Amino acid sequence: MTMPRAIYPGSFDPITYGHIDIVRRARKLFPKLIIAIVANPNKHSFFSVGEREQITRDALVEMGINNVEVTSYTGLLIDCAHKLGASAVVRGLRANSDFDYEFQMALTNRDLDSDIETVLFMTAGKYSFLSSSIVKEVKRFGGDVSSFVPSSVDQALTRKLAQA
Repeated sequence: MTMPRAIYPGSFDPITYGHIDIVRRARKLFPKLIIAIVANPNKHSFFSVGEREQITRDALVEMGINNVEVTSYTGLLIDCAHKLGASAVVRGLRANSDFDYEFQMALTNRDLDSDIETVLFMTAGKYSFLSSSIVKEVKRFGGDVSSFVPSSVDQALTRKLAQA
């Protein structure tokens, strides 16, 4: 019997404690979890895809999370799931607005391939407001982001902002 394999897609620009909470919880259900960072040409990202992959790997190591693969993809999520042999897509929900979007995406993905399930995790309450955008904004204006991201992510933000 093969181990259930899931992908956790997103922009991870950068990864936050909210994302890490979902990773930890998803690992309890899926022995094989792959973080799939989307390279969306229609969205301007703060970090390049390669930087996001490295920052994510560094954060996982810092948090003591092993056996989570990090990759990137372009195109349809369902095609990425096929390529990686995933039978499930993991997503996190913070608020009602997230639910509306995720519900629409889950139904679309089910239409594209009914064998791949979407599993939604409610965020931990303390992360319900947290987003990568908020982290970048707080950091950009000199705020302390240590309660939002691991120190390796904080350091990557500092380096990137110094280049700007």
